[in-house]
Amino acid sequence: MRAIWKGALTFGLVNVPVKVYAATEDHDVSLHQVHNKDGGRIRYQRICEIDGEVVPYADIDRAYDDGERTVVLTKEDIESLPAERSREIDVVEFVPSDQLDPILFDNAYYLEPDSASPKAYVLLRRTLEETDRTAIVRFSLRQKTRLAALRVHGDVLVLQTLRWADEVREAAFPSLDEPVRISAKELELSASLVDSFAADFDPAAFTDDYQEELRTLIDAKLEKGDAIDTAQTFGEHDEAEAGGGEVIDLMEALRASVERSRAARTGSSDPGEKKPAKKAPATKKEAAPKKKSAKAS
Repeated sequence: MRAIWKGALTFGLVNVPVKVYAATEDHDVSLHQVHNKDGGRIRYQRICEIDGEVVPYADIDRAYDDGERTVVLTKEDIESLPAERSREIDVVEFVPSDQLDPILFDNAYYLEPDSASPKAYVLLRRTLEETDRTAIVRFSLRQKTRLAALRVHGDVLVLQTLRWADEVREAAFPSLDEPVRISAKELELSASLVDSFAADFDPAAFTDDYQEELRTLIDAKLEKGDAIDTAQTFGEHDEAEAGGGEVIDLMEALRASVERSRAARTGSSDPGEKKPAKKAPATKKEAAPKKKSAKAS
């Protein structure tokens, strides 16, 4: 695997350098379009609608259209955004793992320790396991600020991007508003049917029949000689990588983080300063992500 991103996972004063890898891949057979008359490959071109000329990718900017006006965002504009320069995965909070609704889950990424010693990485992994907590983090990837869940998968930390709250549609269906009567006998028979199909889930037991048949069809055509020479191939785009930092004095960083957190709760500017006992503060509500009023397209 090739790392797609390098940076540091941070919580408190602890810094864990990591490499990020895509945890999944598409197994579909890659197909492209051709002219059915002569097999010539169909190419797509970026054509300017004003002058009709083909525009090189390097000369393309992005823009937002509100229906009446268009705002052009240059590469410099995009790069000036603070999130675009960040190479850190910041832990915002640790939440009970069962509070995360799977509908929020998006893409998954493996994190590999990127320092001489993986101690801080293993410590965080063990802590998440023993507390049954998931870390909610913020980071920037591919020109977007992301919210993600940092969880444990075997011996590896996995970063699972989350959809923002306003990206999940409300499931409001009038057909479910009407009361439905379910008899005890119907429920019993339904439960019996479920039991007859009960099993432990094994992902490897399932295969994509369509893709297997597609590969068989392609192989058969190749064996018959029903193919033409490929004159051109698709190019690949390599994503830039950047370096991360080193973990310095893990125990000291942990102690300082705990003291700073305690000082913040008591309102003391000096972690060692004693304060008179106070009534426990109310639980701080989770801040909802700001809804963006405009998107780049």
